[in-house]
Amino acid sequence: MEKKVYERHIINQKKHWWFSVRRKLISQFIKKYSKKRTLKILDYGCGSGTNINSLSKFGQVHCYEKDKKTSNYLSSEYRDNKKVFILKKIKKTIKYDYIILADVLEHIKNDDLALKNLKNLLNYQGKILITVPAYNFLFSKKDEVLKHFRRYNYSQIYKVVSKYFDIQRISFFNTLLFIPISIITLIFKILKINYIENVENTPNKLVNNLLHFIFSIELFFLKYIDFPFGVSIIIVGEKKTF
Repeated sequence: MEKKVYERHIINQKKHWWFSVRRKLISQFIKKYSKKRTLKILDYGCGSGTNINSLSKFGQVHCYEKDKKTSNYLSSEYRDNKKVFILKKIKKTIKYDYIILADVLEHIKNDDLALKNLKNLLNYQGKILITVPAYNFLFSKKDEVLKHFRRYNYSQIYKVVSKYFDIQRISFFNTLLFIPISIITLIFKILKINYIENVENTPNKLVNNLLHFIFSIELFFLKYIDFPFGVSIIIVGEKKTF
């Protein structure tokens, strides 16, 4: 991502409706698909650290971010937290119970190779949780600024993940807001408008609370059902043993 994006995420991640509800969603799925009480987690491509505090509630969190400036910021931010370890590089000798890729896979050119390598970092029955943006027809200036190689449809993400992991759950999310977000995205796409700052900066309190409320409704339903469409996809897989 561009440096401005990292800086914007650092400023907005705590209160922005999108980051806030996605944290809750990730925690909800970890709880549901984990047999262990205490986990060793790798937050791969952790960015500005939006998920670190929520992940640390499950155990030890190792955080890897490729951008050096952001990684240095995280090292300073979490230097006194004994449950959080900011990695300068991935050590193949360390094995994890859970690997989190929260909107990371779309940034990796060879996603197949990345998943193959990450599989080898998991313990027996270790799990991977991935969120990705959905539908290539929504690929816009925002994706270009974020340096996305792609957005995923259902079959694409299922195919690449199932090669190395047994799929335990896959669902779209951010479904209730799909229509307005899609319409706005397509309008800006046609007009070739760069709108990333408008959507990644925390809106005024009233709008932010409203969007947070609408998005949060999905958390209840995702306990029981999978959504057939949405702005994003979440997938949980267990390491294949062969």
